[in-house]
Amino acid sequence: MEITDLTPAELRVWRAFPLNEGVDLRESADDDPADGASWGPGRTVRAEVLRALLLDGPTTGGRVPGLKLTGAHVTGRLDLMYGTVEPAMRLRSCHFEKPPNLYGAQVRALVLSDSVLPGLTAGTLRVDIVLRMTGCRVTGPVRLAGAQLSGALFLDGAVLGVPGARSGRPPGPEREDFGERPEPALQLNHATVGTDVWAVGLTAHGRVRMDGATVGGLVNLDDAGLHDPDGLALEAETLSVGTDLRAARLRARGMVNLSGATIPRRLVLSSARLSTPAGQALRASVSTIGELWLRGTAPVQGAVNLRGAQLDLLEAAPEVWPERVRIDGLTYRRLSPHLPAERRLPLLEREETGHLPYAYEQLATAYRTAGDEVGARTVQLAKLRRHRRTLPPYARLWGYVQDVTVGYGFRPMRAAGWLLVLLLTGTLAFARERPRPLKADEAPDFNPVFYTLDLLLPIIGFGQEAAFAPRGVHQWLAYLLIVTGWILATTTAAGVTRALSRQ
Repeated sequence: MEITDLTPAELRVWRAFPLNEGVDLRESADDDPADGASWGPGRTVRAEVLRALLLDGPTTGGRVPGLKLTGAHVTGRLDLMYGTVEPAMRLRSCHFEKPPNLYGAQVRALVLSDSVLPGLTAGTLRVDIVLRMTGCRVTGPVRLAGAQLSGALFLDGAVLGVPGARSGRPPGPEREDFGERPEPALQLNHATVGTDVWAVGLTAHGRVRMDGATVGGLVNLDDAGLHDPDGLALEAETLSVGTDLRAARLRARGMVNLSGATIPRRLVLSSARLSTPAGQALRASVSTIGELWLRGTAPVQGAVNLRGAQLDLLEAAPEVWPERVRIDGLTYRRLSPHLPAERRLPLLEREETGHLPYAYEQLATAYRTAGDEVGARTVQLAKLRRHRRTLPPYARLWGYVQDVTVGYGFRPMRAAGWLLVLLLTGTLAFARERPRPLKADEAPDFNPVFYTLDLLLPIIGFGQEAAFAPRGVHQWLAYLLIVTGWILATTTAAGVTRALSRQ
């Protein structure tokens, strides 16, 4: 391209490039790039001019060239496909007529902050320093699948997609088989980010796809709004992050899918709002997460799937959980906040697949880890009561007996209470009407207390039962005390054995 072909605006950019100086074409700092299509020739720069600069622009000895352009209307398509761009690219508050194509390109740094674009094609892009799209408004898909970023990706305050719109399919090497589903608004699947993905306040109208991505630092989606009419707001299966995934105050309309993700420190969903009423709102099955925070989170609208997940800490109030959950195989070491076991137990009843003994054992282990043995016993008792519903009638009857008498061994004081009631009943009854001695000359002095104990306790003998024989109603009372004593002894032994085997 001959320099004589350049417009005055392009000439300013051309001359500033080798000196790494900035060119600001804005008439006011308040100019809105969304109005860029109406900007006149004084603010218009052809994409082919920028391409010529970036791939083979002029240089000045001792200076590092760079493109620093603000407030321009970029016409045509900036096509750097497979190119190697040494100068840093900083195109702030610009309006792009067509989606830039950086598929397979290698760049030093790319800054598009506060710009307006109809899309961005940059699959397998390599960035040495940073990719910054802070405050961008992108109406079409942002394609960064397979990108390799040595530094960070900034999407804070960006708005991706158009509410209710369905994006087209990617052309050429970016094309994938999406079936009838619209193309994601943001594609970071299988991308590698060396440090952080900073997307505080991001708004995405369409799917955010991060499955298979690797992020060396944290992913920050605090205050983000992810909206997908097809029901998949965040697709991040097998995502791997170095530290945290933050999504405090997230507003997600559509599933948040973190199945198989690895988050070694914290998954923060505090004060978030997750809504997929007809499907799953949160899926983190077979994931590995240090701490899952649902502190202050609104009640989830839709099912929650934590099947096979491994957590160190699960922080959630009982009110957060929906009516449908999948927690089979979920493991955790600690629960927060510490609450009475009775408040945690309803969650286990909401398991979609039915009764899961392991879920009760896991909850009991968490209470035991916290040093709350009472809570652990309450959970184990609830487990046996729940299991009782699955038994045949005769087994359920024996279960009821064990429950009423000794609480399956977890309420041993009940047996003492029953024995005390029966002891008082028998003592009063036999004190009013003494049984006749079988051998008057050999019988010991009658003692109603020890006589009743002789009837109740099947092992210990005080010599009273064998020496006296009640009559009439008192004989039936003696039979009742003997049978009840055997039942109490049997259920107590069975319950204590069961309780000890849990330790």
